[in-house]
Amino acid sequence: MTVKNIAIIDYGLGNLHSVSHAFKTIGADAVITADTATIKNCRAIVLPGVGAFYRGIENLKAAGLFDLLLTETKKGKPFLGICLGFQLLFTRSEEHGISPGLDLIAGDVSRFSPGVKIPHMGWNQIKINPARPELRDGIFKGIPEESYFYFVHSYRVIPQDLRITAATTTYGEEFVSAITKENLYATQFHPERSGMRGLQILKNFINLI
Repeated sequence: MTVKNIAIIDYGLGNLHSVSHAFKTIGADAVITADTATIKNCRAIVLPGVGAFYRGIENLKAAGLFDLLLTETKKGKPFLGICLGFQLLFTRSEEHGISPGLDLIAGDVSRFSPGVKIPHMGWNQIKINPARPELRDGIFKGIPEESYFYFVHSYRVIPQDLRITAATTTYGEEFVSAITKENLYATQFHPERSGMRGLQILKNFINLI
């Protein structure tokens, strides 16, 4: 299986090389890039990331990528957000004060409720949304219920429209750990650090392109 032109967005944050390695492991031709022409000509966009929300937005804008991502995703180009790249899709975050996001998905990014250890780090289970059976033939094809994936984060997303929820996870409270909406796919967990099941999700994304 070879799929060309997956652009892994380089905006100075996160685990770019581990994401690139994971895609190459499954036979995808993925390139780490901040080049506008490359991103415009790619077949799909992957936005990984680890770090502060406001810094992610600042870096995207400084690199001239903020508006480009909006344009390309609104055209219908497949998009996969991972960890911080998941959170940046939302309207705003309360991390370090209120920071506006890409606003491709209406909702907020908020800190976990008091009483749990922050960050949420390590392996945890996901519960695939039972109201969306199509996910079993889509992004979660071949993924058993309550599979474990690797997480590292202190904030969680709160979508306005919970119908976009693809999976939830419990860490002191139940939170949304994956979404799908039209051409947008995103996970709070790290598929590239989650073994064979993480690789299966990346394969599924490729098959959806």
